[in-house]
Amino acid sequence: MKDAIVIKGAREHNLKNIDLILPRDRFIVVTGLSGSGKSSLAFDTIYAEGQRRYVESLSAYARQFLGQMEKPLVESIEGLSPAISIDQKSSSRNPRSTVGTITEVYDYLRLLYARVGTPHCPVCNRVVEPVSIDDVVDQIEKFEEGTRLYILAPIVRGMKGTHAKVFDALRKDGYTRVKVNGEIHNLMEAPVSLDKNKKHDIDVLVDRLVIREGLRSRIADSLETALRLEDKIVKVEVLGEGEILFNMSYSCPEHGEGIAEMEPRSFSFNAPYGACEKCKGLGFLQKVDPDLVIPDKNLSLNQGAIKFIKNFSKTSYYVPLVKRIFEGTKVNFDTPLKDYPEKVYQELLYGNAPTKYVKGRFGMRAVNPGFEGFVNHLERRYRETSSPGMRMEIEMYMSENVCPSCHGKRLKDEVLAVTVDGLNIHELTSLSIEEVHAFFSKLDLPGAKATIA
Repeated sequence: MKDAIVIKGAREHNLKNIDLILPRDRFIVVTGLSGSGKSSLAFDTIYAEGQRRYVESLSAYARQFLGQMEKPLVESIEGLSPAISIDQKSSSRNPRSTVGTITEVYDYLRLLYARVGTPHCPVCNRVVEPVSIDDVVDQIEKFEEGTRLYILAPIVRGMKGTHAKVFDALRKDGYTRVKVNGEIHNLMEAPVSLDKNKKHDIDVLVDRLVIREGLRSRIADSLETALRLEDKIVKVEVLGEGEILFNMSYSCPEHGEGIAEMEPRSFSFNAPYGACEKCKGLGFLQKVDPDLVIPDKNLSLNQGAIKFIKNFSKTSYYVPLVKRIFEGTKVNFDTPLKDYPEKVYQELLYGNAPTKYVKGRFGMRAVNPGFEGFVNHLERRYRETSSPGMRMEIEMYMSENVCPSCHGKRLKDEVLAVTVDGLNIHELTSLSIEEVHAFFSKLDLPGAKATIA
């Protein structure tokens, strides 16, 4: 029977001389009680024999690299093709994992977008194309007079090593300042020491400017110098405001916005090159939830209204601080929280003054007597603690909130501005499997892009 797998006399393990006919080209599920012989039939008989026959068909040279399976206890199996076995695998509980990343389909999508995607300006949505030095100068000249800025050449991005040879070469070429991992260093002073096992970013500080009239020629010269160090990318840091990245291949001439590089890693929310800087690629932020800190407003402080404080009146740290909030009001530690004036209730949660902390001999200590509030108190402890147990305890009072920067999309704006046939990578992965199949069935890319895709 060519359209069936015929098994006769299967006796492997607890199979009792089984005869069976299985239709080919069908999805077959083998069910039964534990110990009934499901695995013995599927893996130890059918798969083992299919694999054994396949290996025997190979040359002697090839067989030495493959494990030879013994013939199972069965009289005969007819209609059997070479077989493969897929191991059962438990999925990861990593909050970053998706169906796309676990199945590695997302890796192919990242590669597709990096090679055939169309970048747009995340501000005005125009297609970004190569820009000239004059375009960048025009953009810089739009800053108000008196604005202080740096022109930087990013020569190392996310690479491990001490980069000692890089610093030596820069020093010999006459460059005196570099920005390493966000901090300015003088190359003529103490040598820059970096951990060889960590990734680093190194920008060469080419020029420091204060915007005024008559600087156009100087700005153009500085940009040309920066581009000699880094062929395509120039950074302009506006002091006190942030950085603007000009990609000479992909930058908006009006806003200077564009993707730093069209590489697969730029489309990964598990890498800093593409992940939203606010939520680090998670799509959500964990924040202390007031409703979890105070689940029942009918209780007073002495009755345990603050969930993580068992006996409030005996806590020498909190009592004097909270008493100051109560000054001039009629509430006390026995007043139900539902009867608190709104101002007092908000101060109980978020404090009545910014509490400053300094690093002391035994860690951080408060130097401002103002009460920081119970929500801010837990937020601070969560940031500062290195104890996994403490973090788990505080997480009991935290809830997940959609990231206000990426709105749950997990990627940077400039990455989300890259599209294939009108869809960015987040929009594509949000579709159902049927919709994705229809999308790629109709996808018509021009010229070389079709060949690459």
